[in-house]
Amino acid sequence: MIGSLRGPVTHLGPEFAFVELGGVGYRVMAGPSVLARLRVGNDARLFIHHLVRDDQQALFGFASPEELAFFELLMTVTGVGPRLALAITSAHPVTKLQLAIVTDDLDLLTSVTGVGRKTAQRIILELKEKIHAAGLAAGAGASTDSDVVAALESLGYTAAEARRAAGAVAGNDGGLDLRIKSALQELARSR
Repeated sequence: MIGSLRGPVTHLGPEFAFVELGGVGYRVMAGPSVLARLRVGNDARLFIHHLVRDDQQALFGFASPEELAFFELLMTVTGVGPRLALAITSAHPVTKLQLAIVTDDLDLLTSVTGVGRKTAQRIILELKEKIHAAGLAAGAGASTDSDVVAALESLGYTAAEARRAAGAVAGNDGGLDLRIKSALQELARSR
């Protein structure tokens, strides 16, 4: 399986790029944000999902391992294929999408072309616990709140800062808004 590609871009299309490696041009499907950063003749480094099916093979390229992991997680949802997963992953930053899922933000998900209300509800239903569990795992055993971590990361804080602040307010009772506010106050005190 192909996990990443690094080589010169030989052609750019509306939904794909050709990346050449050892004389072989690989056609890589990618979102608009990834394609906008690529230039013909310049080297590209892409993290790849290699889709293999009975009737086709395809490569999907991403700028970061986090985008790739989120794309692969979306593909586990019933009714979400690779093209829709690519559209969702490309529409917003991954942390913003994760926050939308854990906070039941249907509006953000339905703002993506091809995602209707029922699909958005299915994504939330099937991925909410997985994202929540992954957020807790990212804290390396610390007692953190993945909802708070995702919110702080979407505001531009680093993952380490977000986990530290979420861990400091983990025992607080109250809704998500109150926990985020407390975590922001904790970050302000520590600066």
